[in-house]
Amino acid sequence: MKVAVLDFGKTNSKLFVFDQGGRIVDERRTKPAWARKGGFSVLDEAALHDWALRALADAVGHHRVEGLMVSGHGCTFALVDETALTHPILDYEQEPPADIAARIDRGIPDFAETFSPRLPLGFNYGRHMLWLKAVEPRAFTAATSILGYPQYWSWRFGGRAVSEVSYLGCHSHLWAPRQRDFSSLVDAEGWRGQMPAFARAGTVIGEQRFGAAARPIAIHNGVHDSNAALHAYRRQQLGPLTVVSTGTWVVVLNPDCPLDALDRDRDMLVNVDVDGGPVPTIRFMGGREFATISGGWQGAIAPSAIQQAIDAGMMALPSFAPGGPMPDRRGEIVGGTPNAEQRAALALLYVALMVDFCLDLIHSQNTVIVDGGLNTGGLLASLLAQLRPGQAFLQGATLEGSATGAAALAFESVGRDFAAEAPEPVHASHFAGLAGYRDDWRGRVT
Repeated sequence: MKVAVLDFGKTNSKLFVFDQGGRIVDERRTKPAWARKGGFSVLDEAALHDWALRALADAVGHHRVEGLMVSGHGCTFALVDETALTHPILDYEQEPPADIAARIDRGIPDFAETFSPRLPLGFNYGRHMLWLKAVEPRAFTAATSILGYPQYWSWRFGGRAVSEVSYLGCHSHLWAPRQRDFSSLVDAEGWRGQMPAFARAGTVIGEQRFGAAARPIAIHNGVHDSNAALHAYRRQQLGPLTVVSTGTWVVVLNPDCPLDALDRDRDMLVNVDVDGGPVPTIRFMGGREFATISGGWQGAIAPSAIQQAIDAGMMALPSFAPGGPMPDRRGEIVGGTPNAEQRAALALLYVALMVDFCLDLIHSQNTVIVDGGLNTGGLLASLLAQLRPGQAFLQGATLEGSATGAAALAFESVGRDFAAEAPEPVHASHFAGLAGYRDDWRGRVT
């Protein structure tokens, strides 16, 4: 058996084909496009759907794929009637006008109820729902279902609207983790009746035929990407874990952190795992910040460039994107003028120092698994292992932990084995002066 996973990120959207051994046997990539419509920045959903259809038809034809699973980033919703969107999908990187923001923000539930901090833009997608309702109320009255982003795509391909707890519980303002129920905002706005019945991530909710395939394939209910990565490692029974999931966002999840340790002003929150359990989390937009600091560097980073940056005392100080644990600081590079590769080294050092800081805030003392695209070549994980010699570090055998966890959920739902590779031990790097560099960095930012 093989399963296709559509992994919809903000910066990149990907299709992977997994076999039962957990191996990726094919992959395709594209970048979502955005357009202006009705005063909003919105997703070009038609273009993304067309790409997905072509990629799926090819994957089914070449690999005899039997199922489709969806993984998605955690900041987006969709309103649908029986057949289509009632409004285009909003770009979460836009701020409501000040007068509307002042009005809608008064209705947001307290952190003690939702464990969703009040974040800018659409990082809490419940806030964007309030904005859209204030401007285009007919989009809500026409909608029969309110869907999370992965559930939109599962519905688009499978024809059945369902809810899923890991996505609803993802800093949305819509979920109360302690009550395991919708928040007071949902009832205040009258949205409960538009929330479809729940299905666990991975559940088969429909089927569709792609391309010239003789038979339709199963469509599985989608999942929040970082919680999929958490599931990928938890299912391997590795003991207590902190997962560092990296992409456009760096998301640090430590289920062992006490809920009362979460600081709403540092982008700390409760995510919800695929079975509804609370997962204390801290995050920052590390992939976006890496791109900004590095100037879009794409290649490998030489260890010598990192050592040069440390020796020169050059460093990047937060923050280069909204949100994160230091939201009131404006990002800057200090200590000199780096060349192109040194900028990339500074960017990776910045991400490592931010993750190290987040691990302290999230009370991480267990084994840490570093996952995702920012750990290409294992350099990020090795920096973290040097910075935190008292902790064990592992790294994913693949950079695609979110997609791997999504595939595992699909295989598990139909009773099939899925034998993903175990994560690999991380060997600490040996950069001279790194501990002192970290102390200097922290002294400047705290």
